[in-house]
This record gives sequence, C-alpha cells and structure tokens, in this order.
Amino acid sequence: QVQLVESGGGSVQSGGSLRLSCAASGTSYNRYYAMAWFRQAPGKGREGIAGIDSQNTRYADSVKGRFTISRDNAENILYLQMNSLKPEDTAMYYCAARKEYPATLWDIDYNYWGHGTQVTVSS
Repeated sequence: QVQLVESGGGSVQSGGSLRLSCAASGTSYNRYYAMAWFRQAPGKGREGIAGIDSQNTRYADSVKGRFTISRDNAENILYLQMNSLKPEDTAMYYCAARKEYPATLWDIDYNYWGHGTQVTVSS
C-alpha cells in the first residue's frame, strides 16, 4: 500500500505564492518512484502540471517558469513551489506516484493518488 497526503493549499491573491507538500508512506512505496502533480478545476478535466523522476523534471506550458517541482527522498516528501499565481490556477491539486519511469503528465500512467488540497487564487 502507498499513501499520499497533500498539504499546503489555501487562498492567496493573484501574484502570490504557495508551496504544496505531499508526504508519501506505505509498505509498497519506493522513494525512486516517478511522481507528479495534477490539478482539476471545477468543470474541467484533470491536468498534469509537473513531474519528476531521478533524471528529469517536466512541466506543462501553463505553469512553466512559475512552478517548481522537487522532492526530498530522505523524507519521502514531494513539493510544488508555486509563484506568480493567477486566478486560473484555482483548482484542487493532487500528487501521484508511478511505479515506472519516466514521470509523465498523463494521469493514466499513475498508480497511486492523494486526496488533494485546494488552491484558490483571487484577483
């Protein structure tokens, strides 16, 4: 079993910053799993925004240059630093882990999911 628990969401004004965390645990969790952040806004599909594995990071165009994904393998925590936030970044944010490489931005590739943390950006 793998458990992923997100935290760090909240409400912020446009131009502000937030840092999301995802704590991973469980007997099946491998700290070398590829991991990613996804988000889903009301009435929209789930969007992959950032992924990380041992060799690469990748970002959706919508967040490139503003968001940074990182991980602390010693503590089994995944992070998403979000700067220059915009109202269109408002969504539920999820972390996900994948047993295979590489870290993609396709939700179908991921085996484990957290329950999400809400981010709301006001103008």
